[in-house]
Parts: sequence; C-alpha cells; structure tokens
Amino acid sequence: QVQLVESGGGLVQTGGSLILSCAASGRTSSTYVMGWFRQAPGKAREFVAAIRWIGDTTRYSDSVKGRFTISRDNAKNTLFLQMNSLKPEDTAVYFCAADTKRTIMLRTAPTYEYWGQGTQVTVNS
Repeated sequence: QVQLVESGGGLVQTGGSLILSCAASGRTSSTYVMGWFRQAPGKAREFVAAIRWIGDTTRYSDSVKGRFTISRDNAKNTLFLQMNSLKPEDTAVYFCAADTKRTIMLRTAPTYEYWGQGTQVTVNS
C-alpha cells in the first residue's frame, strides 16, 4: 500500500504560480512512476504530468508543457508540481497518483493504483 497526501492548492490570479506537494508513505520503494492528474467540474480526470521515481524522465500534457514542472525528492518521498503562468482553464482539483506496476509513464488514470485525496486549485481571471 502507498498513501498519498497532496497540499499546496489555493486561489491565485491569472499568470500567478503555485507549488503542489504530494507526500508519499508506505511501500514507496515499490513505486515506479508518479503522476499528477486534474479534474474540473463536469469533466473527466485528465493527465497533467508524470515522472519516474528513479531517473529524470518526465512527461507532460500539451496543455501544461512549458508552464508546469514535475519533480520529486526521493529522500523525502515527496512529489512536486511547480505551476507557472496559470490560466483560468487550469482550475481543477489536482490529484497525485502512484503506479507500482509499470516503468512506462502512462497518461491514463486507471493505470495508477494509488491516489491522494486531491487539492483544489482555482485561477481567477
């Protein structure tokens, strides 16, 4: 089992920045890939970014590429999402997720076994 707890969400103006954190506990040594997803009201959960727990390989959705940066601190078992140049369309609940079965960074939510409770990000225009 892997437990995930997100933090860092909030209200920000268009063009502002936020840093999301995801603290992982439990069997983190078995985690291969971690990702960030988001879900806006009335919409499906969508992929934002992913990173391999070992190595520096990352993957981003086209909508956030160049604005968001995913990173992790293995010593602290913490995942981060630096979000810059935020837009109103970035408003959503952001979730971190862990995949303990694959080293491929997939964009589909069902492939991730463990999820946090989510943190709200609201970007005002």
